[in-house]
Amino acid sequence: MKSGRLLTGLLSGAAVGAALGLLFAPKKGTETRRNITESGDSYLRDAKSKLDEFTDSLSHKVDAVRNKAKASMSDSKTEQKINEAKAGMHNMQS
Repeated sequence: MKSGRLLTGLLSGAAVGAALGLLFAPKKGTETRRNITESGDSYLRDAKSKLDEFTDSLSHKVDAVRNKAKASMSDSKTEQKINEAKAGMHNMQS
């Protein structure tokens, strides 16, 4: 019996809260939904931009490490210098 009263109290409290929220809302529903959608789109664009920057930076760092490894394993001095220069360029880009 107590769980039935608890459930009834929770449901009636949620209904009263929703009704009061609708009555005292400062904007129309269409305006509020549009604002929420625009905010969500803005957050998604920002997150995608930051993710793109991160992947570009990570890619440059991987290329730099790869070129350093090639430089240390190369037989000729010329090839070693070229790979070291490539690694330096990737480090500057990241």
